[in-house]
This record gives sequence, structure tokens and C-alpha cells, in this order.
Amino acid sequence: MKMDSDLLHSPAMGLAEEEEPDMSDWKLPLAFMKKRHSEKIEGSKALAQSWRMKDRMKTVSVALVLCLNVGVDPPDVVKTSPCARLECWIDPLSMSQQKALETIGANLQKQYENWQPRARYKQSLDPTVDEVKKLCTSLRRNAKEERVLFHYNGHGVPRPTVNGEIWVFNKNYTQYIPLSIYDLQTWMGSPSIFVYDCSNAGIIVKSFKQFALQREQELEVAAINPNHPLAQMPLPPSMKNCIQLAACEASELLPMNPDLPADLFTSCLTTPIKIALRWFCMQKSAKLVPGVTLDLIEKIPGRLNDRRTPLGELNWIFTAITDTIAWNVLPRDLFQKLFRQDLLVASLFRNFLLAERIMRSYNCTPVSSPRLPPTYMHAMWQAWDLAVDICLSQLPTIIEEGTAFRHSPFFAEQLTAFQVWLTMGVENRNPPEQLPIVLQVLLSQVHRLRALDLLGRFLDLGPWAVSLALSVGIFPYVLKLLQSSARELRPLLVFIWAKILAVDSSCQADLVKDNGHKYFLSVLADNYMPAEHRTMAVFILAVIVNSYNTGQKACLQGNLIANCLEQLSDPHPLLRQWVAICLGRIWQNFDSARWCGVRDSAHEKLYILLSDPIPEVRCAAVFALGTFVGNSAEKTDHSTTIDHNVAMMLAQLINDGSPVVRKELVVALSHLVVQYESNFCTVALQFIEEEKNYTVPSPANTSEPGNQTPGRDSPAIPRLRSVNSYTNIRAATTARNLNKSLQNLNLNEEGGPAAFSPGNLSTSSSASSTLGSPDNDEYILSFETIDKMRRVSSYSSLNSLIGVSFNSVYTQIWRVLLHLAADPFPEVSDLAMKVLNSIAYKATMNARPQRILDSGSLTQSAPASPTSKGTHIHQAGGSPPMPSTSSSSLTNEVPKPPPREQPATRPPYTPTLGGQAPHSHQFPRTRKMFDKGPEQAAEDGDEPGGHRNYISATLQTGLCDWSAKYFAQPVMKIPEEHDLESQVRMERQWRFLRNARVRRQSQRITQRGVSRLDDQIFINRNPGVPSVVKFHPFNTCIAVADKDSICFWDWEKGERLDYFYNGNPRYTRITAMEYLNGHDCSLLLTATDDGALRIWKNFADQKNPEMVTAWQGLSDMLPTTRGQPSTSAHSLARRVSIYLDRSKQGGAGMVVDWEQETGLLMTSGDVRVIRIWDTDREMKVQDIPTGADSCVTSLSCDSQRSLIVAGLGDGSVRVYDRRMSPSECRVMTYREHGAWVVKAHLQKETEGHIISVSVNGDVRFFEPRTPDSVNVLQTVKGLTALDIHPQANLFACGSMNQFIAVYNANGDVISNIKYYDGFMGQRIGAISCLAFHPYWPHLAVGSNDYYMSIYSAEKRLR
Repeated sequence: MKMDSDLLHSPAMGLAEEEEPDMSDWKLPLAFMKKRHSEKIEGSKALAQSWRMKDRMKTVSVALVLCLNVGVDPPDVVKTSPCARLECWIDPLSMSQQKALETIGANLQKQYENWQPRARYKQSLDPTVDEVKKLCTSLRRNAKEERVLFHYNGHGVPRPTVNGEIWVFNKNYTQYIPLSIYDLQTWMGSPSIFVYDCSNAGIIVKSFKQFALQREQELEVAAINPNHPLAQMPLPPSMKNCIQLAACEASELLPMNPDLPADLFTSCLTTPIKIALRWFCMQKSAKLVPGVTLDLIEKIPGRLNDRRTPLGELNWIFTAITDTIAWNVLPRDLFQKLFRQDLLVASLFRNFLLAERIMRSYNCTPVSSPRLPPTYMHAMWQAWDLAVDICLSQLPTIIEEGTAFRHSPFFAEQLTAFQVWLTMGVENRNPPEQLPIVLQVLLSQVHRLRALDLLGRFLDLGPWAVSLALSVGIFPYVLKLLQSSARELRPLLVFIWAKILAVDSSCQADLVKDNGHKYFLSVLADNYMPAEHRTMAVFILAVIVNSYNTGQKACLQGNLIANCLEQLSDPHPLLRQWVAICLGRIWQNFDSARWCGVRDSAHEKLYILLSDPIPEVRCAAVFALGTFVGNSAEKTDHSTTIDHNVAMMLAQLINDGSPVVRKELVVALSHLVVQYESNFCTVALQFIEEEKNYTVPSPANTSEPGNQTPGRDSPAIPRLRSVNSYTNIRAATTARNLNKSLQNLNLNEEGGPAAFSPGNLSTSSSASSTLGSPDNDEYILSFETIDKMRRVSSYSSLNSLIGVSFNSVYTQIWRVLLHLAADPFPEVSDLAMKVLNSIAYKATMNARPQRILDSGSLTQSAPASPTSKGTHIHQAGGSPPMPSTSSSSLTNEVPKPPPREQPATRPPYTPTLGGQAPHSHQFPRTRKMFDKGPEQAAEDGDEPGGHRNYISATLQTGLCDWSAKYFAQPVMKIPEEHDLESQVRMERQWRFLRNARVRRQSQRITQRGVSRLDDQIFINRNPGVPSVVKFHPFNTCIAVADKDSICFWDWEKGERLDYFYNGNPRYTRITAMEYLNGHDCSLLLTATDDGALRIWKNFADQKNPEMVTAWQGLSDMLPTTRGQPSTSAHSLARRVSIYLDRSKQGGAGMVVDWEQETGLLMTSGDVRVIRIWDTDREMKVQDIPTGADSCVTSLSCDSQRSLIVAGLGDGSVRVYDRRMSPSECRVMTYREHGAWVVKAHLQKETEGHIISVSVNGDVRFFEPRTPDSVNVLQTVKGLTALDIHPQANLFACGSMNQFIAVYNANGDVISNIKYYDGFMGQRIGAISCLAFHPYWPHLAVGSNDYYMSIYSAEKRLR
């Protein structure tokens, strides 16, 4: 018999024909595997916004300083002959000296004006030191905090000096005068940009940095020591924000090639296209383009800023290419600073990249500060050469013959490259280099649609892609496009904006400022738009109105509420969900929107969504109704009536199957509580008083010697099993109180253990509500107290909540909150505890304002934070906190004095009190209501109020932010489970192959027939008495539940895999377990006899078990006695029932049956209905009345035939057809058993029989269509447990008399098991539970002596 371990090594790849995987596994739906079950419900961490320019700048003033001294060459430069002459494309020797100087100055100004027309330009031609000083100081004065540019041309003066000086002239031009860079810095101030076009320009850059450093040090000295002489002087400006561009390194001369202009650097910076084309023609490769001469280049038609002309197109391509090179080479923050902050600086730096390329070809290296990495070899320059080539090759024909200009394929090709990156790429790699080009393409109508489509696909890769796109500068472009009326852009723009806002919601303000919200309002109102685009539009609007008043006002005027209400019933669930969230956000703290909603009866229209099949939609509706009642404007009778109405509608969700919905419900009700605080305080006081003066009745004949505690006469209340949350983890009862509650246990007349319900188990009043302090001055709403309040106020009226007069709305809502505080899902109960305790605190404080609190009572002053849920799972060596001595004696036998020896196998961790959280026994005896717990002393001072007031209007569940994550994550990507190559898929395939093998191999064995079943293959002592056992269908794991914990064993290796606490309250026990998704990612469902269902994952695999979900499967569980048909059977049934499980409490607990094919869960037990839950919708879909007066003890269903078979406590077996109406669905009742039905089983085949067995040991076979049994077998009397093997036609019975009998289908005993195998051959304990493996011939047996053993067919068969 091969199991998992061998499967791993088996050559599964060479599958023989018989190794075909079973297709049925692929078709089975999976339960509880949605995102809401696997993720924490919270938003993603907000990304730091680095893309927004914190300080956009303008260069407002420009100083053009030209030291040319035309006609006189400086002494330290020997010029070649011929030599480069042109300055600003003018030959200075072609006109008079003065005129040349002025013309050159005017030309330079024009060249700069192309890039920044709005700046103030001042020329200073052949100046003196004073003129420069005057010029710089006046420009800085006018520019204030903005940037000033200083352009220096030093072609007519000596080279800069090592001391950090440049040269100017004296008045009569007889001398060169040095000008210190230090002074220049002082006059220019900061922020500034300097351009130096002269030989050895690199020297200036170095000196500049040294002087800047010196200034920083002077500033520091002055700051530390105010008496220092430096501090008396005017402080020098800091030079941090200064940018420099220099023509060459410190040791280089400018090129003198006569074919080039003398101011080559200036030409590259200010007339890049012109110089680039000239340089292109001077290269050898230009000979490949015939007929293109330098003269022809001058005649290129078009204007630089008209993209449709040849010259304009070249300029556009040049911008795109230099931008792309910079984005790909520079660090992000430097790119932002130089290429996105200031238009002129960005243009100069783009052109500087060209200067580097051209000047390096003449052995000259331009220098910048901040320094850029070298870019002259970047591959994109080849794309530029190609574009120039294509353009120039058309020139001769365009100019001579006037043919039309063919546009460059550059942009289309770059988009294709981007597309290739998107389709071929892996996840982790460098970003696509074409991103900045995509940005440029958005400007062109020709390629816009394609560019937006590709951009959307890129943004879909995740938040990192959105951040990248924003850092490139996409934002203003897509904002501007919202003004376009083109319908074909709508879906693309809506998608792109949804992606942006999912990552950075701060864009809401920009949208409203530019009226962008109107675009999305029109998309939402357009019914021809597909639902997913309307969903994105409404998501965008929901972000715009989220806690942003201006956005709320703008959207309210845009008729958002009416638009949303129309789409509430759209078939698309995500749209319904976001419409509701959007409504909830627009009227959150915005009263005019709420009244607009009231006029449209928005709240009534939202009610439909409260029963929506999708839990997230129900959640969103609860959120919307919660903010609807949470408005704190003036209350009128009308608004109060509406609030009450909404509250009562919300109250119906109290038993919703989804914890996400119930959490949202607590928050919604907390808004109401805040609004009507004083009313709730009154209710709270009333409940606290009632609970204090009220003892839950317990029979008076308590026969424990010495402790006579007669029950007081008080009105009886319905004996409800109450729900409680993790009481034994968190209760704050003290040891004394626990003993009091022990005295309340009653023994019945026979003196045997009583069948008691929690009604009589409730602690006496002093035990839970008063804490030791005699004058009763502090209350604590512990779980016990809340639990008792619930029982006292009998919440069974919740089901008839609606016809309630409104004066009691507050009482009803208080009851709902009490109920939610005992929710099986910890996060729900925590939230509800917060709300209740906060009101109880206020109520008790207000009720006695005159008493000044002694400081002692305030030493620990913060909400009692229940221990975090994570901690109790694997405490001390992988064992959960166990109910300790005293609490286990509550449920084991006659109460003994608490100090009792624990069985040695109990886990090592045993708290000293009634099994609470790790540190609760360190709490002071009179635990205050709002302790932090012992380890946290109060730091927050002693003043009452303030910090205790911990429910506020901002209580939130994170649902909306979590829902928004959908838009931030990839939407177009194939989900991992559908991706045939993914690991998830491979693992699944492996599991399905394993399943097929288990089915096949086990079938071979069962077909041969099993003649004996007594080979003990596993035995171990379980940590608790086994009450339910369940084999995993396909791996070697078995789950064994005791009262409130679950142990996992590997039966093949014989080792314990896991043991954890199920979290059910002290007086409840686990009565059923099921594996969900057993064929794939298994989950474990546990059902407890208070009607709660919990679902666990990550068990038995080295991880911490986690609760996936939990809900109240059955409310109002009624404790019942076992059916008492005939007197002879009566005493036996009674003895069995007492014996079966000492804490059985007389009822069947909760029984379940799970249908994987349909995802339906049948639940029943000590109730009068069979309730069917749809796990996909997480809601109740059907209640089938049993029509009987006793409990349901066993359920079995068959999805093919829609039949449900129930065995009942009165001995009847009933068959229901769930397709029929409640009044007609009971199709058959068999009353042949005389006593409690232990098991009713419906065989799954089409002709399958019903097999049922009662405690009297009679096994009956029924054919569902005939009224009488077709066969009867008699087995042992006093049956306590029975199971039927679904494949092998075997059934096993465990009896009170400590043996197990295994029968075949004919009723022959094939094995009798009485002793354990082993050294001593010890007798088997009384059998508490047994179960067959669904496939293998294995039988698991748990007995009252804590032992768990497994028996199988003979070895040779296996």
C-alpha cells in the first residue's frame, strides 16, 4: 500500500493506462478558498509618493555674459588656421566689431527663447566686474526663490584660473580682470544654473564645489557659535540647489575644427537639431545618403514646434530619445530633479546628452554638476541616426519635386518594442526602456489609442508599474486626456485611472480641480458601457468622495447618488459592491448627501443587497447603511425613524454566514450606538442591573454535601444553549467564582451524572458579575457576563425582530451586539466587546458621577485587550491552553474538589484558573473592566475618560481598502491556478494523481472482499478523550477531536502532527467534523453543540492552524432528552445516553453532512429543522422542518437525488427531498426503530439503500420508495457508536461492553475486537467513537481511556 511518501518518488510521469488521473476531481468545486478567506481584510501599504514634484520650479531670469572682445585673441590660446569662427551661427569677422557683438548677443537670446519664451533676458556684452555684479544681484532680487540662469562665454578672455576665477574686462579694455567664482556665487544666490562655454571649463566646476563646501562650513560655525565674527556678517547663501554645465574637462581645450561653430557647446544646448544634422552630414556614414549637403540641411521645411512637419517631427523624436536615455540611465530622484522639475533645465539637460555625444567625438568631455553617467554610447542613439537618415533621404525629392513627406515609423516601432516587452516578459526584470516614449506618443492622435492600450496593460502589472509610470510623468497627460470626448478612449482611460487611484488615492484632488470627475460620472451613467468599465468608473468616484469633502460636493452635484441607485441591481457583483461602497462614502459625514439619499429612499433600495448571494456585496451594503446612520447632524423625528428602520434591517444579518459581513455589521451598529449614546447607556444600565439581580434557576436538590445552594424563585427562561466566544481563553473569573459555579451543578435523582444544559450551568450571580469587591463598584463585561445577559434577555425574539415597536429598538440592538460579542469568529466578538464595554463604561460612569474614583482603581486603564488570537494556537510546545482541572471537572463527572491529578498526557501548559489566556491568572482579583493585562502598566496618567473612550466614529474593518486592492493587482493576468505551468497547478495535479491511486488501490482490496478486520496498525494515547474521529480521505492523516481541541495523527508513521484548541466555550463540545476540499487543499470543519461551525486551515503541516471562517450554523439549539418510546427500551436508552458521553448533555449536539459536489452543508441537531448552508454564498439557503419533536442524531445526503435522510432521537428515520417546498418536502417516515437512531446512512449509488441503526442494535435497510424495511439484522445491544464503510459493505459497532464487532453486509460477524495488541494485551476501553476510512479498509476507534487505535484487513490483502 503506497502512500504519499512513495508517490513522490514514483515514476508518475510514465503513466500506464490505469494511471489515468480521475477527471472528477477537477470538476469538484472548492469551498472557502476565495480571497476573503485566504487574505487579511486590510488595504495594502500605501506607496511613498516620490513622483509628485514637491517643488516645481521655473527659470525666470537669464544673464547672458559674453566676453568675446571680437578681433583680439586672448594671450593663452594659440588658434589654428583656419579655425572655428562662428558664434551663435554668426561669423563675427563678417561685420564691424560692435555690431557683431550685439548681433551675437541678440541671437543667443533668441536661441534661449525657443526653450523658455517667458523668462527675463539680460545681456552683458564684454562687461566689467561691476556690471556683472549689478546684473546678477538685480536678477536674483527679481527672481526671489525661483531659478536664475548664468550663461558665460569666455572665448575672448584667458582660461579660468586654478584659484577659481574667470576673466572679464576693465573699463577701457586694456586689461583682463579676474572675477572670483566665490563672489559670483554670492551675487547669484540659489537656486541657479550656470553654463560655461570656455576652455578648461572643468576648473570652474571644481572651484565652485570647493567654495560651496567652504560656505556650508561657515554656516555651521555661525550656527553653533553666535559670537563668532562669521555670525556677525550677512550669511552667505547655500549653494546646494545649483546646477552647472561646462563645455569640457579642466585640462581640455575647445575643438577648433573650422567646420564646427566656435561655441559648439552653446549650439548643442540651444540649437540641437541644427548642430545634430550638421554633425551627421560630417560623418562618413552620411555618404550613404546621396545628395544631402550642408546647404540642403538649412532648407529643411517646417517649424520646430509643429510635429507634422519634417523639422518638427525630428525635434519630437529627439525629445523622446533623449528623455528615454536619461530615464534609463539616471537614478530616479536625479531624473526627477533634472528632467521634470523645470522646463528650461530639462531642455538643457536633454541637449547636454547630445553635446556629450558630439563633443566626445572631438576629444572633449562636457561636465555637469550633478554629474551624469556617460550616455554617448546608449543604443537609442542608433534609433536617432536612423530617424535622421530616413528624414534626410527624402529631402532632395521634397525640395526639388515637392513630393509629400513620409512620416517616420519611429514611434510605431517603439510601441511595438514596448508590446514585445509586455507579452514576452517575466515578472522580475528591468522596466521597459520605451516607457518615456509611450508618454510622448500620447501627444499624437495617430498612435494614441494603441499607446493607451499598452499603457493600461503595463499599469496592470501591479503597483510598482503604476509608480514607475507616474515617475516618468504620465499624470498630466492622462489628466488632460479626460477633456477628450472620443468614446473609444473611454474604456482605456477608465482602466488607467482606476489603476492610478488604486495605488495613489491622493490624485482625488487633482481630478476634482480639473473637473475630471465629470468624465467618470458620464461613464457610470452610460448604460451602453460594459459593466466592468462602469465598475472602474464607480471605483474611481468612490476614491474621489473618500473622506474628501470637495469631492463629495462635486459628485453630489453631478447626480452621483441617483446614478448609483440605478445600478444597485446590476447582474455584475463587483459593480454592485462598488456602487454600495461609493454610496456609503459619499454620505459619510456629509449630511446633504444623506438627505439626498433619503429623498431617493436610498436606504430602502440598499436593503435588497443585504441578501445578495455574494458576501462582499452584502458587506458593502452594510457599510453603506452604517455610514448612512452614522451622520452626526441634528436629529429630527424623521431621521430617527429612518435610523431605527435601518438598524432593524441590519439586525437581520446577525447570523450571516460570513464573518466579514458580521464584522461590518458591528461597525455599522457602532455608528448607531455613537449617535444615540444616551439611549444605549440607559439600556446598558438596565441590562447590567437585571443581570445582577437575576440568578438563572437551577434545581434546588443540589446533593453535594455541605454546599446547599437552593435556586431562588425567579421566572424561568427558555433553556437556550448560549453561544460564547473563546471563554476559556479569556474569561476573567477567579478561582473562587469557579467553585461557586461548580456548586450550581445539579445531580439528578439517580445520583448519576445529570444531563444538564448551560441554562443550569450558568454561574450564580456573584460568580460572574461581581468581582470580589464587596461594594460592587466596578463592573466588568466579561464574556460570562455578556453571555448571561443574553440568556436573561432571551434573544430568541431576534427572529421576530421586525414587528417591534420602536421604543425598544435600542434594546433589540443591544441584544444583537450581545449576540455578536459571543460570535465564534474572534475578530467579530472582539469588535462587539469593544462597543459594549465602551457603552457599559460610559453608563456606569454617568450613573455615579458623585463618586470620585480612587487612584487605585485606575492603575491599569485601557481597554482590556484580549490576548491576541495568534498566541493561543501553539502555546508551550505545540499544545493549546487546556481547560484546567477545575473546568474539566465541570464536564467530566460529579464535581470533585478541584485539585485533581491531570492525566500525564495532557499538554504541558495548564493555566491555574478556568483555562483562560496565558496570563489571565495574574490579573488582580478584582479585575477592572479596562485593564491592559498584567504586563502592561498604565502609562496614560490617572485622569478618567479620554483614553477609555475607545469606540469612535472611526471604527473600521478595512473592507473598502481591501476591496480596492483588486484594482491595484493584475486584472488581465491568468490566475495562478489556471496557469498550466504554475506550481499551484502542478501541486494540484500531483494531489489528483494521488487521489486516483488511493481510489484504485483501495477498490481492488474491497472488491476482493474483506474477511477479517482486526489487524491493529496504529495505537496511541490521545491528549483528550476522543469524541469524534475522521480519516482524511487521501493522505495518512486522521483528526481526533476531544471536547474542545483537535489532534492530528499520521497513522502510517504513528506520530502526532498537531494539536490545537478549537476555541469553543467551556460548556460546549465538538460533536462533528468534516474535511472540506479533501481532494485538494483540505480544510477541517468542526461543529459544536452550541450550533457554531468553525473552519480551519494549515493544520498538520508545521504551520500554525488558522481559522478560515466561523459562523453560527444553528441558532437556538434546544437541549433535549433522548426519545423515550417504549418502557423496556427506555432504561437501556437512558443508560446508553448517560454513558455515551458524560458531557453529552442529553442532546445529539450538532450533526452535519457535507456535499462537496454542490458546496452545500446540511446541519441539524437539537433543533426542529435541517438547515442547509451554501458555502459559496456563505448564507442559509433552506430550512427544512423535521416535523418531529426530538433531535436529529444523524444526517446523510445524496446530491444526485437531492435526498436527505435524517435519523432522529425518537427512533424515526425521515427522508426529505430538498427540491420541494418546506410543507411537502418530507417524503417518507420510517418508524421501525424503537429507540434513538445512532446512524442513518444513504448509499450514494442511484439505487442506494438507506441503512439505519438504533441503540438497540437493530440494523435496518430501507428502499427509499417503499414504506417498510427490506432487511433487518440484529447486532449487539447497547450500541454507542457505529459506522458504515461506504465502499466495502462493512459496518462496525462499538458497545458499552467494551468491544467492537465488525459485520459484513449479510450480518455475519467478521471480527470481534476486545483487547489492544501489545505487551500487556490490555482490555479496550468503553468505545466513544469510531469511523471507517472512506476508501481503505481501516477502522479508527476512540475509547474513554484516551486511546485511539486503528484496525485494518489482513496484511496480505493490503
